Amino acid sequence: MITISEARKTNEMIREENLDVRTITMGINILDCADESTEKFCAKVYDKITKKAEHLVKTGDEIAVEFGVPVVNKRISVTPVAIAAAACKCENYVKIAEALDKAAKEVGVDFIGGFSALVQKGESESDRKLMDSIPEALASTDIVCSSVNLGASRSGIDMDAVRRMGGVVKETAYLTRDKDSLGCAKLVVFCNAVEDNPFMAGAFHGVGERECTINVGVSGPGVVKRALEEVHGADFETLCETVKKTAFKITRVGQLVAREASQRLGVPFGIIDLSLAPTPAVGDSVAEILQEMGLEYAGAPGTTAALAILNDNVKKGGVMASSYVGGLSGAFIPVSEDHGMIESVEAGALTLDKLEAMTCVCSVGLDMIAIPGDTSAETISGIIADEMAIGMVNNKTTAVRIIPVYGKEAGDTVTFGGLLGYAPVMPVNRFSCAAFINRGGRIPAPIHSFKN
Repeated sequence: MITISEARKTNEMIREENLDVRTITMGINILDCADESTEKFCAKVYDKITKKAEHLVKTGDEIAVEFGVPVVNKRISVTPVAIAAAACKCENYVKIAEALDKAAKEVGVDFIGGFSALVQKGESESDRKLMDSIPEALASTDIVCSSVNLGASRSGIDMDAVRRMGGVVKETAYLTRDKDSLGCAKLVVFCNAVEDNPFMAGAFHGVGERECTINVGVSGPGVVKRALEEVHGADFETLCETVKKTAFKITRVGQLVAREASQRLGVPFGIIDLSLAPTPAVGDSVAEILQEMGLEYAGAPGTTAALAILNDNVKKGGVMASSYVGGLSGAFIPVSEDHGMIESVEAGALTLDKLEAMTCVCSVGLDMIAIPGDTSAETISGIIADEMAIGMVNNKTTAVRIIPVYGKEAGDTVTFGGLLGYAPVMPVNRFSCAAFINRGGRIPAPIHSFKN
């Protein structure tokens, strides 16, 4: 049970430090919707989603009011469509994406994820259909999110898929050019993707999951920053203990909301994802936490070490508060969604190369980064390949959500709005990697993957 003292402190964190439950995400298995007819498959998927998630938004809103905890987003994830739709006899999966969009809007959620494929060891015909459908699917829908897992520590990296996805990102940017290439904000590629991630754009309902689950993502960068202000200048042991204790408190809030949502919806509870996911609001920034640790700007020497401390101790505090901490728990470092990161880029302290180094120790990877619209598909594939290699060798989840903004150059600014914020367009290395990317084939798993 949460004590009166904990409740009082929680109210303070919500009121003054931007603590929120970032998302309640319902995962839905759609494998039983399989059908050779695309129309019948879409109808089955629509019916199942609208039935299972009928009360999701209402329940989230009621919990927010009753417990006084903001529940910012309600979302749905489904089984990767490339798996569930493999029996469909059709040229592409755009109609399926549109059916997902329609179902999600019917139940009132903010996003639906799972227009996804898992190709870490090679592509099936269904995987290729899905990847080729992504640009048109994201251009013709509003709240559908797409992801592709390109590598894994036990499987290596599918470089054919890496090459393909560079072109997919470019085409998605072009087809959504009237919205500053916003379609790319709904597309992410992974190495070592997890099956219970409640955060978009990478959420999907893994094949090892139950029929339906509730996963909750909690976020509180402002809470951590305020706690560190109270021990300003203290040694590293004190700093680490402070982060752990704060993460414990944040996770307890998520545990309460998750259990309540699970009980009211009659859906099994999955995991709590304690990820410090920032917003564009001042005071709700991971970069500002790093600055409170003693850095002038995020990106200064010592940034990677500071981020490693933050990420590790967030996880340590979270696992003490709940037996089911999962997802991507740790610290996210998106540029456009983090006021402090944006300031660091504008000051010249934070570059794409430094962000890549930081991804070695953060929760995910290169996230919500705007780059010039004329960046080549091969260069985008090269950036993806670098990030996949970091994940594969270090046995961690890494990802790339990068936005080549059509018509924009380095130094320009692009505004996405809402939680997606705005971002300075960052320069990229202009030297070619085309010959490397065009080799094709698969990079084998590293030697330390053989653990049996």
